[in-house]
This record gives sequence, structure tokens and C-alpha cells, in this order.
Amino acid sequence: MKIHIVNPNTTASMTEKAVEAAQLVAASGTEIIGRQPDYGPGSIEGFYDEVFAIPGMLQEIVANNHCDGHVIACFDDTGLDAARCIARGPVTGLCESGCYAAMMIANRFSIVTTLSRSVPALKTLTEKYGAATRCASVRASDVPVLELEQSAGSAYEIIAREIELAIKDDGAEAILLGCAGMTSLAGQLSDQFSLPVIDGVSAAVKMTEGLVAMGLSSSRVNGYSVPLAKEYRGDFAKYAPQECL
Repeated sequence: MKIHIVNPNTTASMTEKAVEAAQLVAASGTEIIGRQPDYGPGSIEGFYDEVFAIPGMLQEIVANNHCDGHVIACFDDTGLDAARCIARGPVTGLCESGCYAAMMIANRFSIVTTLSRSVPALKTLTEKYGAATRCASVRASDVPVLELEQSAGSAYEIIAREIELAIKDDGAEAILLGCAGMTSLAGQLSDQFSLPVIDGVSAAVKMTEGLVAMGLSSSRVNGYSVPLAKEYRGDFAKYAPQECL
């Protein structure tokens, strides 16, 4: 089985970190490959960045459609629905996979993410995934995504403080880390607070493996139907959807 980890932003070091997290949990027969687009934002922090990240990410999905499944390595689940329309295999997102994992092991969980501007989008996703009544809170550490790469030590302390508040004030029984850049912190934070701390990359990889093993992929009825053939101008012509499947 081959799983494609696609980082929607252009920061290669974040792709490498996601691949490392994926390899730690992948089954022995699973090959992990990581890619990121050549163009787009260096990090995704809110609605504006997300829009500009999607075209390059979709191009990577098309280029790696020989893989058995895809994981979108951004907690905003950037372009997830669009990717499911053009991918041959199943596509999973970090937030969706992480929420489902959290609901299986805890009555209430909290998401700890990066910037406050991401909170509304993540709350909307919990509603979409049917997790809103189980999500005790979405807390922002206000650590920019790229600072997770540069100052892991100080970022860890800030994130840990938000987790402490989520447990004390919000009644969280598990924590879901709301950024792919936080993957390496999950184990240490879980040990520190003696409760499950879920890394979305790991959850998405295992979800993808399960779907592939069951022979399941996105339904082609209605919502995830292959896009209709039409003219695409400019760079979009490189990956016109009708040529993908």
C-alpha cells in the first residue's frame, strides 16, 4: 500500500515532519511518500491562505494519483472535498480523522491550535463532522505555524498551558493537536498530562489504511462525482479534472 501525504503549503520541512509522524504509525507494508506544491502560501493560517493553497495541492493529488490513498496534511482539511472528487483512492483530513478518533476514546475533547484566526474555521469543521457536542473547546496558542519550526521549546510551553486550561476549565478528557506542525509534540504532551493527545497526521494515516484495506474510496454519487468536462484556462489546464480518473 502506498499513501501520499500532501502538505498544502510550500514549506518542505513541514512535509518532512508529517512524513516522519506517518512512518511511526504506518503498517509494515505501507509506503509513505510526502509532497508539497511548488507555489502557494508558506503556511495556512485562516480562510485567506486556504484558498490560495488549494490549486497547488490539487495538482499534487493528480500527480500522485497512482497512490492507494491520500492524506491532506493540514488541520484545516484544506480542499478535502475537492480532492475527493478527483482522487482515485480515499482522501482523509487531519481534523476529520482526529475528531473521529477523539470521540472513540473520550466523552469530551478539546482542540489546541495555532492562531485565533483559525478557531472559527475549526469550530465549523467540528459541526460539519458531527463532533460539535463532544468538542469542549477550540483553544488557540497564538503561536504562528512557522514558529513551531523555529522555536519548538517555547512553543511547547505555550501549547502545554492551553492544554492545562482545556482540562481544568473545559473538562477535556483528550486533546487533539490542531496543526500538522505539532505532530512531534503529541507523545511528550500525553505523558505530561496523563491523557490521550492525538496527532491528526497519525489518525489520518490509520484511517486511510483502513479504508484502502476495505477497498473503499469516495462515492461517485452526487457530491463527490467527477467534475464535468469544461475548459480550464491558464495554469489550471495542467490538471483539468476530467483527465484525472
